[in-house]
Amino acid sequence: MKIFFLLTFSTIFLTSFEQASASAHYDKILTHSRIRARDQGPNVCALQQVMGTKKKYFSTCRNWYQGAICGKKATVLYECCPGYMKMDGMRGCPAVAPIDHVYGTLGIVGATSTQQYSDMSKLREEIEGRGSFTFFAPSNEAWEQLSSEIHRNLVDNVNIELYNALHHHMINKRMLTKDLKNGMTLVSMYNGQKLLINHYPNGVVTVNCARVIHGNQIATNGVVHVIDRVLTPVGNTIQDFIEVEDDLSSLRAAAITSDVLDILGRPGHYTLFAPTNEAFESLPRGILERIMGDKVASEALVKFHILNTLQCSEAIMGGAVYETLEGNTLEVGCDGETLTVNGVKMVKRKDIVTSNGVIHLIDKVLIPDSAKQVIELGGAQQTTFTDLVAQLGLASSLRPEGQYTLLAPLNGAFSDDTLQMDQRLLKTILQNHIIKVKIGLNELYNGQELETIGGKLLRVFVYRTAVCVENSCMVRGSKEGRNGFIHVFRQIIKPAEKTLHEMLRNDKRFSVFLSLVKAADLDDVLSRPGEWTLFVPTNDAFKGLTDDDKDILIRDKNALRNILLYHLTQGVFIGSGFEPGVTNILKTIQGGKLYLKTVNDTLLVNELKARESDLMATNGVIHVIDKLLYPADLPVGNDQLLTILKKLIKYIQIKFVRDSTFKEIPLTFYKINIIESNVQPIIRKEDPSITQLTKLIEGEPEFKIVREGETITKVIHGEPVIKTYTKIIDGRPVEVTEKKVTEERIIQGPEIKYTRITAGGSDNEEKIKKFLEEEVTKVTKFIEGDGHLLEDEEIKRLLQGAGTEYTKVTKVIEGEPQIIEREIKKVHLEEAPVRKVQANKRTQGGSTRRRTRLAYS
Repeated sequence: MKIFFLLTFSTIFLTSFEQASASAHYDKILTHSRIRARDQGPNVCALQQVMGTKKKYFSTCRNWYQGAICGKKATVLYECCPGYMKMDGMRGCPAVAPIDHVYGTLGIVGATSTQQYSDMSKLREEIEGRGSFTFFAPSNEAWEQLSSEIHRNLVDNVNIELYNALHHHMINKRMLTKDLKNGMTLVSMYNGQKLLINHYPNGVVTVNCARVIHGNQIATNGVVHVIDRVLTPVGNTIQDFIEVEDDLSSLRAAAITSDVLDILGRPGHYTLFAPTNEAFESLPRGILERIMGDKVASEALVKFHILNTLQCSEAIMGGAVYETLEGNTLEVGCDGETLTVNGVKMVKRKDIVTSNGVIHLIDKVLIPDSAKQVIELGGAQQTTFTDLVAQLGLASSLRPEGQYTLLAPLNGAFSDDTLQMDQRLLKTILQNHIIKVKIGLNELYNGQELETIGGKLLRVFVYRTAVCVENSCMVRGSKEGRNGFIHVFRQIIKPAEKTLHEMLRNDKRFSVFLSLVKAADLDDVLSRPGEWTLFVPTNDAFKGLTDDDKDILIRDKNALRNILLYHLTQGVFIGSGFEPGVTNILKTIQGGKLYLKTVNDTLLVNELKARESDLMATNGVIHVIDKLLYPADLPVGNDQLLTILKKLIKYIQIKFVRDSTFKEIPLTFYKINIIESNVQPIIRKEDPSITQLTKLIEGEPEFKIVREGETITKVIHGEPVIKTYTKIIDGRPVEVTEKKVTEERIIQGPEIKYTRITAGGSDNEEKIKKFLEEEVTKVTKFIEGDGHLLEDEEIKRLLQGAGTEYTKVTKVIEGEPQIIEREIKKVHLEEAPVRKVQANKRTQGGSTRRRTRLAYS
């Protein structure tokens, strides 16, 4: 009857235990093991045993389906789940294991050595009696692995040493695995010594890094957990261990220099991968000296070896990534019995347990990217680039105290022809991949320009899933070093040198298309600054086109423009910038839509393969096609034109609607809108060498006097790019100053409020002389909205003493400007040069007008 009661009580207790522990990692993994073994009968658990060892695990799903643990093949075993036992002639484990006091339970779970030592040390009476205990009982194999010296000392002094050692494995209350929380610290029954508990997501539970291999064996006066090693007392911190360990003197010096050693003396749950002296000695002397001489780098180095979590070796069943105190991550894994760090076997000694963590000794120094020079960041896929940078003498120009960004192409981007180039040309190519400043991936934006150490400006294009620089797009693998970033690119970057028009003109494949562009008066579009994507048909696309056919096309300018402008879109779209396999819809200048996608690194345009893509121009990009594009929904109303188009276009059915006409497409999408300027230069008649006044307004206005043979430009605020060139307008040469900026609003309409300062006198040949000397440094400030540039009284005061030739101040008010939201890619500021004053061009008061042009493209 007593046995029946005990069995019934045990069954009820275990059932309630299973329900209560459903949320614990250990118990969840145990439940999965039950499910995997359900075909074997009731209460059977499936385990994996690492081949060649006695190690057995209740496995995670990943290990189970991989059939391996720590990279080693694992065989499947079926055993009774904890608390159950077999019965003769019955499947599975239908019986509940008998329940006994802690001493008797040690025998039930097979921890007979611990049971024997409990008897020898007089602990048996205590664990057979009243109380509630948790006993972390070393397995028989654990006692065998104990060093012979320690084992002998324990056995020689059973009443004190062995008794205290066993008490160190006990706490005076029942703690099931569900109660053993990760990071918990328990107090043992020996001298208040600490037991550090870790409960990992993979179901592994450790006590001072000893793994629980058989948990929750219920006893009448507590619970027994079998562990895989004998526990030793823990007292020192990680800092204490480093300070006394001779083999860690180099690490100790680095930790002191970087002020990190004190961190390892604080309470916490750390893991330190500690490089030995031999590991430091194996580093190249120059690298070690540079890092140790740089406090920021040395701090990063030491912190890169420290995890803010406690990772015991027995909890590692496969690779996992952990964040270091430095901020980057380490991959900690295992290969059989050995731990690996970032895939490399380097752990010489593991699981040195301290009061605030665990130490693993390693034979290599881990150098984080943040402690490396930018040229050292190149990985195995960028060795061609980094080797060439070193061989051609560019590495020496990357000073440790400087700031750089390397745009490193993959090894496969360098063809044999490229590598066999003249070294001077190859050096120029490499210079185009080194940026003067340090720029991270999250600092790049569309339209940005990056200056290389060779003086080239590279454009940045940002798309939904890609970031590109000129013709090449990034791949994953950006890294930040001590003095710069490295970004990885698919191809060699080729900066643009020519406009779209110049590229067409210099390539005979496009002669027919270019002639049609000229006939449609569109060649100026392709010559001017802008951001365009042009799909260019080769001459092959026009096979069968006779001179008569061409004349018919040219005579119908609206039709020709509709066809040609269907090949042009606003914005620069790099082929490799498109998300692979996804259709991208672009609106053309003609108004129709183009459908683009990339398949197997080939660009498809309306399902037609591009023969060549990403030919970069200073004002856009060209994709080469061998078919003429035509919008499928655009009807033709002319029989002759229909016949011509059918000759050229066979991949779609062209619609015919008699007498339908093509819409007129005005060229306003790139033409210049002229607005009067807000200021007239004030001049004096003195130094004849002064011939031109150049004004730049950006925030506070500034003025520069330009002498003959000298060009002075100043970029103010936002670093706009200023270019000056001469252009013929209305038959007269005009010097044009072009400012490239990015805007998202414009001032619409001719109504502007401004003040004009005018010069009196009638001398038509008067030259620009001198600008109010030193007493006048600011004349105008352009203000959007109401208000003029300077009050009348201010202007009069500034003009006092400037000479009798400045006799009038005219204030012209033409209403309020309106501001609307609109996407404007570029604004060009063109200023007519100062010329001879013409009498017939004067306004009231005898003043001449300067013209300022705002160009939208």
